[in-house]
Order: sequence, then structure tokens, then C-alpha cells
Amino acid sequence: MNISILTPDKEVFEGEITSVKVPGITGQFEILNNHAAVVSALGEGEVRVIKQGGERMSITIEKGFIEVLNNNISLLVQGVKE
Repeated sequence: MNISILTPDKEVFEGEITSVKVPGITGQFEILNNHAAVVSALGEGEVRVIKQGGERMSITIEKGFIEVLNNNISLLVQGVKE
């Protein structure tokens, strides 16, 4: 799967992953390979990514949206907290 994590002013991350957990507005959920198409609002919280090689990455986001279509994931967020 390929993911792009974008804020209005920069690309935070782009690359191949095996899974991502995101903070949905009604609770956390995980996207795995061949997930059904979805568009969902995200709340503030932690995004946990497992990259293709097994490396883990964590980003704290402000609210935003996720779109999943044909193993391509776009996270469009208002900002990230360093």
C-alpha cells in the first residue's frame, strides 16, 4: 500500500506501508492491504504507521480526513505536532 500524509503547507510522509492506525472521530481504526474504499473524518490523535520493512513510525495529528482507494491512502490533516 502507498500512503501520503499531507498538511496544507508540506508533505509529512510518502511511501510504502503494510498498515496504518488512525484516530477516527468515533474511535481508532486500522487500514490493511486491500481495504475497502473509504473516506472518513479524523480527530486529533496519534497516527501509527508500519512501513514496508517493518519500521514503525508515529505522528500526532490535528483533525483531518483519510481517503482509501485501491491500496492508495491519503491523509489530509490540518497540522502535525512535533
